[in-house]
Amino acid sequence: MEYGLIGLLVLIADVYAIARTLSSGASTGAKILWTLGILIFPVVGVIVWFLAGPRGPGRSMA
Repeated sequence: MEYGLIGLLVLIADVYAIARTLSSGASTGAKILWTLGILIFPVVGVIVWFLAGPRGPGRSMA
């Protein structure tokens, strides 16, 4: 049961990261690379995206 819940949380985080990436102001190439990275490496990809992903509106580090 625990793995199902963890899998669901990872899926939600991945969908959120992909949606934010696609709506960001990054170039098309960067969006494709970020999306592929998140899809190929779901857990690590979303963590790396959170730390270094493209900044969209409302996602500043200040």
